[in-house]
Amino acid sequence: MSQYAEIIDFLYNHLPMFQRSGPAAYKNSLDNTLQLDQLYGSPHRRFATIHVAGTNGKGSVSHMLAAVLQAAGYRTGLYTSPHLKDFRERIRINGAMIPQEEVVNWVSDFRQKNLALALEPSFFELTVALAFDFFARQQVETAVVEVGLGGRLDSTNIITPEVSIITNISYDHTNLLGETLPLIAAEKAGIIKPGRPVVVSQTQPDVQQVFTEKARQTGSPIFFADQEFSATEGLLGLDGKQIFQFYQGKTLRYPDLRCDLPGIYQQLNLPAVLKTIDLLTAQGWNIPPEAVYRGLADVTGSTGLQGRWQVLGANPRVVCDTGHNEDGIRQVVRQIEQTPHQKLHIVFGTVADKDPSKVLALLPRQAHYYFTRAQLPRALDENQLREQAAAFGLAGKAFPTVKQAVEAAKTQAGPNDLIFIGGSTFVVAEIL
Repeated sequence: MSQYAEIIDFLYNHLPMFQRSGPAAYKNSLDNTLQLDQLYGSPHRRFATIHVAGTNGKGSVSHMLAAVLQAAGYRTGLYTSPHLKDFRERIRINGAMIPQEEVVNWVSDFRQKNLALALEPSFFELTVALAFDFFARQQVETAVVEVGLGGRLDSTNIITPEVSIITNISYDHTNLLGETLPLIAAEKAGIIKPGRPVVVSQTQPDVQQVFTEKARQTGSPIFFADQEFSATEGLLGLDGKQIFQFYQGKTLRYPDLRCDLPGIYQQLNLPAVLKTIDLLTAQGWNIPPEAVYRGLADVTGSTGLQGRWQVLGANPRVVCDTGHNEDGIRQVVRQIEQTPHQKLHIVFGTVADKDPSKVLALLPRQAHYYFTRAQLPRALDENQLREQAAAFGLAGKAFPTVKQAVEAAKTQAGPNDLIFIGGSTFVVAEIL
C-alpha cells in the first residue's frame, strides 16, 4: 500500500466520517476546529473568503463563483464536499486538486503533532484544517468555501467572509438540523457574520423572515438575489451550453449568458452568483463582465465539477445527478420531463438514515426501476427500498450493486430511452 493509500485509509476508516457513518460523526461544537485552527496559526485569516451554505445549489454556486474569480485573474481556492471519486476533489486551487504528497505530508505532520495534544477530530474537521492551511501556504488570494452540513456548527464557520451566500432551503438532515424549514434555515443562517453582506438566492416565504431577522441582529446588509436578477428560460446552444437572457429589474444586464452546467435548476442558482459578483465589485474587486461570461461558459473545465445532470452516454441517453432530497429530486423530475425519450429507466439508491418517503412520492410511476445500494454502511438495503417504493406505485427489481443495476438498465433500454441514475451522491460516485 502506498503512503497516500495509507493516509486515505486513516482519514476514511479511523476518523468519524459522516459520509460513511452518518449522524454519529456530526459534532455539535466548533471546539476541535478552533483548536486545529490555532495549531496551524489561523491560516484562514491570510486570504479572502466567500462562504456558501444551503440545502440545494450550494455546490453549483461555489463552482460557478470560483470559475468567474479564476477568469478574472484571482488565484482561487475552492473547498467543497463531498467528493465523488477522489478525496482531493474537495481541495482545489485554480481547478487543480491538492497534490497527493501535500495530503501525505500534512496528515503525517498532524499525527505527529497530535501525539502530545490528543485531539479527536472528525474526518471533516481535519479536512477543513488541511484545506485552509494549504490555501494559506499556496498564497491564494481568495477561497470559495462550501459548508458541509448546516452552517452554524459547520467546521467551515470560523471564517469571516466578504460575502455569505445561502441557496435554496429544503428538507434534508432533519434529524440534525430540525424538522421544519425555519429551523433548518436558522442553522444555515448561522454563517451570517456581523456587518458582512449576505445573498439569499431564492425568496422562500417560509424562511424569508429567518434570514432578515438574523441579518438585522448582525447588522448585515441582506439581498434576495431573485428579486433583482431574473432570466428567460434557458435555451440549449449547439455547443450544449445553456443560454440565458439575464435581467436586473427590467434592464437586460447579461444578454446571451452561456453556462456549461446543464440542468434547468441552474436558473435558480445564477442570480446568487451575479449578485455576489456585484457586491465584490462594489468592494473594489476587479471582475469585469468578460470574466463572468468566460467563467460561466467553462465551469466544469476550470473547476472539475461533476454530477450535475451529467450525460454519460447516448442511444440510450444515460444521465446522472446528485440531487437527493425532496427539492433536489423535484428539480430532477422536472428535468426528466423536459428531456425527450420513449421509455424511462431509473437506477435509484438512497441512505438508511433518511426517510425516503417524500422523495419516493415525487418519482414518476411510469418508469421502470432498478433499486440498488452504494457500497457504504449508510446505504439503504436495496430490497427494503424496493418494498418502500412499491407503496408509492414504483415497480422494479433490486440489485446488490450500482454496477449491476446500471448494466441491467442498459440491457433493457432501447436506443431512444432515457436512463437516469441517482437518489444519492454515493450512487452517482460509483458510476463516474
